[in-house]
Amino acid sequence: MKVKKIPMRTCVVTKESFPKRELLRVVRQPDGSVVIDLNGKINGRGAYIKKDIAVYEKARKSRILDKKLECNISDEVYDEIKEICEK
Repeated sequence: MKVKKIPMRTCVVTKESFPKRELLRVVRQPDGSVVIDLNGKINGRGAYIKKDIAVYEKARKSRILDKKLECNISDEVYDEIKEICEK
């Protein structure tokens, strides 16, 4: 029986690889808006962040998502990320 391959992705903050399901994907869509992709299917440039409040705080402080997605991310998106990380 074949073993199913688990897709791995790298957190932009910690540079560690995790299974895709353990990370949160933030996407800049072609129209320039930034959204959180819970299913991993939205078109656009994506960046992954670990679902951890300490990692979230480091990302917000350093604005690394702004650099990786090449746009400015609003405070509403950061607040939404924080809510998901706290769950």
